[in-house]
Amino acid sequence: MDEIARERSPLLVVPRFVGEHWLRIPGVSALLLLPCFWHHEIVSSDLGSHVYNAWLVELIRRGEAPGLWIAAQHTNVLFDLLLSALATPLGLHVAEKVAVSVAVLVFFWGIFALVSAAARRPPWFLIPVIALVTYGWTFHLGFFNYYLSLGLSFFGIAIVWRSKGWQRLVAAAIAPMALVAHPLGFILLVAAAAYIWIHENTPRTGHRILFVAAIGALGLLHFLLFRHYHASVGAKPFYAFNGADQLVLFGERYRYLARALLAFLAISLAADALQHRASWRNYALPVELYVLTMAAVVLLPGAVGFRPPMATAALLTERLTSVAAAFGCCLLGAMRPSRWHLAASLALAAVFFTFLYQDTATVNRMESQIGQLVGALPPNQRVLATILSPPGSRVPIQHIMDRACIGHCFSYGNYEPGAALFRVRALPRNPYVLDSYARAIDTEQGVYVVQPEDLPLYQVYQCNEDGTWLCITSLRAGEQNDLLGVHPDK
Repeated sequence: MDEIARERSPLLVVPRFVGEHWLRIPGVSALLLLPCFWHHEIVSSDLGSHVYNAWLVELIRRGEAPGLWIAAQHTNVLFDLLLSALATPLGLHVAEKVAVSVAVLVFFWGIFALVSAAARRPPWFLIPVIALVTYGWTFHLGFFNYYLSLGLSFFGIAIVWRSKGWQRLVAAAIAPMALVAHPLGFILLVAAAAYIWIHENTPRTGHRILFVAAIGALGLLHFLLFRHYHASVGAKPFYAFNGADQLVLFGERYRYLARALLAFLAISLAADALQHRASWRNYALPVELYVLTMAAVVLLPGAVGFRPPMATAALLTERLTSVAAAFGCCLLGAMRPSRWHLAASLALAAVFFTFLYQDTATVNRMESQIGQLVGALPPNQRVLATILSPPGSRVPIQHIMDRACIGHCFSYGNYEPGAALFRVRALPRNPYVLDSYARAIDTEQGVYVVQPEDLPLYQVYQCNEDGTWLCITSLRAGEQNDLLGVHPDK
């Protein structure tokens, strides 16, 4: 049944859609969550830092961490609030699994809703492709506030796309939650909703003018950001950041998957056009939104530093590719589905998740080693780590140190308190964490010079050529923290 084609508003479709697919929806969701449970720990770079700092929040609230304090945070915090709320009844390990699962489901079904709105039908045949995007670079970097914000914004955009009148107030209700999660998701929701609303209220002859005006607005924003703020150029070449790059994770073999996904997109769209199934009316708005996203990749800086107390926006180029991937799914959703689409996308997903299982298993074994190393220390010791990713990997693994320390030791190089942009903040000369962001980053890079007041202090380091075997040593004042680390390509 083509529910979305027959109804204007997704708000009217959803109850019947859920009722008719009451088995399929939880079944898809359960399969989707397998990567969150197939190992003891979820491998996602900044997730370790999120969980560790949620533990520090518990200590601070119990008065067990003098020198640390909790700041009022109004954005970039929704995932952390969810994690802390779940930690009290469930414990941190279970809370982490549940919070990440919630974020994954919001992101996945947010894209599903977005593609449904674009195509006017549920994109069941694209589930493997949406799953690939869900577990892409943004997930594995652990940017869960941004990730959750995007998922919420996709729901909001879908509602604006197909709803009318008062029903769009639901999108307005979602917007504050997206803002609490992360400002970039909120900006996406507002910008895309405005573009869609203007597009549908503009005669067809004015659509080109609207599109050119949007490109011009991005150009003006480029000028203002580079002129008035400390902005840096994004990653190059820009065409490599087209949405498929979300699949490039732990090494070069993932690049072949990204190219295969692009080939699947190109062949599918070409076949749809050659078989005279394609209608520009179906493709017009998804094409415009995708091209505008790519224009943002080109024109916006890779990072921009604002004046305090605003945070520096970093890795914008890479972050935007999650949005490009979502609108790319909208392009695929506009096609008339066929069995070969499902077969090809299932094959891609099978290879991708096989690679992912193998690589995340390796990182889990490394984290288990750290747990054994710090577990042998006396309680409440300060520990540093310099753990570099394998060559070709785009996923940092440094923060497995943070999570391994929970309940046993203090991750002295924890960067969040010193950054003064997160909930946990540090006073000078506290015994738990460096109060300087720059010095915390030095510890990650292995170039921090140990000070007498840091002692006693321990260092976890990579002690074999492939970097998967870890050792620990005590540090002395005046030495760099990672002198013993084995990093052939450093």
